[in-house]
Amino acid sequence: MQLRDISRSLARRVDRLAFGPPVAHVYDPLVYARASHERYLERWGSGAKFALFLGMNPGPFGMGQTGVPFGEVAAARDFLGCEAPVLAPRVQHPRRPIEGFACRRSEVSGKRLWGWAKERFGTPERFFERYFVHNYCPLLFLGETGSNLTPDKLPREETEELYAACDDALRALVAALGVQWVIGVGAFAEKRARAALQGSELQFGTIPHPSPASPLANRGWAAAADQALARYFPLSD
Repeated sequence: MQLRDISRSLARRVDRLAFGPPVAHVYDPLVYARASHERYLERWGSGAKFALFLGMNPGPFGMGQTGVPFGEVAAARDFLGCEAPVLAPRVQHPRRPIEGFACRRSEVSGKRLWGWAKERFGTPERFFERYFVHNYCPLLFLGETGSNLTPDKLPREETEELYAACDDALRALVAALGVQWVIGVGAFAEKRARAALQGSELQFGTIPHPSPASPLANRGWAAAADQALARYFPLSD
């Protein structure tokens, strides 16, 4: 199955779901930012990969704006070359408008992750020759005040169907990419990957999440990521 088909199938499944408080708004960038998201998939998702770096879900100033995983605007546009028109969700939170690539807010997590890739590999071609980056869940959840709500903060009864859809998509993605490793960007992603892919011959690991909410990340995320990855495989291979 092609990555585009996996993405569209996942969007159809998760868009049928309903979420109550504390969720006030749900954005699905697989739909309104489909052009840039699929440009990312088609440009960088071809061929077999050695490892998948798996994030949690979109951030409000990253993938939520650009449709690109960890898609800080400048990185998605200038490093990855994935700029494309972004539509607006039908209902938006007044404090979290979708401005697409015109968004002037920078997502720290994406800036750190793609900055690390650029520093370590030089070009996206070299990075994506062996690696790929994707999110486990495609939805951005916002509270009443516009606060970012991650999937692990939602009621369990509301995540069962969500996780089932995301698990199926992850299994299809891993099969399409032929990866040997799944590296969770943060503990949640690794936990979900292990649950979805249990019984497989894949190997799993984790690196710290680059969020500014993490004290470890703020002390030097790139070095911490390098140190964590060194336990699993050499980046130079």
